[in-house]
Amino acid sequence: MSTNSSSSNEVLASGNNTSGKSLLVEANSIDTLDVHDTEEQSKHIPQFYLQLFMSDPNRRLATSHPRLIWQTQPGLLVDDTALVSPQTGIAASIRGILHQIGEDPDREGLLKTPDRYAEALLFFTKGYSESIDKVVNDAIFSVDTHELVIVRDIDIFSMCEHHLVPFTGKIHIGYIPNGRVLGLSKLARIAEIYARRLQVQERLTREVAATIDEVLRPLGVAVVLECTHMCMVMRGVQKTGTVTFTQSMTGVLKDDLKEQQQFYTLLRLGQRG
Repeated sequence: MSTNSSSSNEVLASGNNTSGKSLLVEANSIDTLDVHDTEEQSKHIPQFYLQLFMSDPNRRLATSHPRLIWQTQPGLLVDDTALVSPQTGIAASIRGILHQIGEDPDREGLLKTPDRYAEALLFFTKGYSESIDKVVNDAIFSVDTHELVIVRDIDIFSMCEHHLVPFTGKIHIGYIPNGRVLGLSKLARIAEIYARRLQVQERLTREVAATIDEVLRPLGVAVVLECTHMCMVMRGVQKTGTVTFTQSMTGVLKDDLKEQQQFYTLLRLGQRG
């Protein structure tokens, strides 16, 4: 990794673009990057980055990292996320992927697809930027009850971390209060935060249960998740209609068989269909 010898906050980046111009990428005082034309030196970055930059050579690209990184070998951009905002970086990468699978990213139907996909992916993974503390906020209430509370059939949409394809289903959450209850909608919000990340179903189930246990300190928590995985439907064994069940329990709902049976009985009472 190298930087331009004239300044520690400058790099030169260029490639096989039609204009033959190089690009000077320079950090400024407001933690963004400015891209300018320059003829001083020639380095290499992927063609789709050049097309992005050259479409507006003086654009500012938001970044949370003021450092600048450039590649020393054609075809290899080192830490390219440092150069662009998440939206811009994802869109540029998708443009390259479209090219690699044999598509023309400049045709009408695909022209705006990279930006659309970038926006969608950031929504699918918005759980990384959300806080449990902010979601729970002041929605914990003192109530003198120790009876089982269940919220069932909460829709879940998540992304398999192995293939980056969706898995969807229903999550059922129960807990036995220990003098405190949580606003019912917050149970769904907690599940949503963890679902909107790259996940495996087993971990997602455990994280929801562990978080409710930590936030409320109830007598026990039970979480059951049932999902269909597109990685089994669209590829691989290609089996439709398969459903995966996982559960995670704490406290008396884990250790007391009678309490477990009551939880599953109440789930069955509201069973769909």
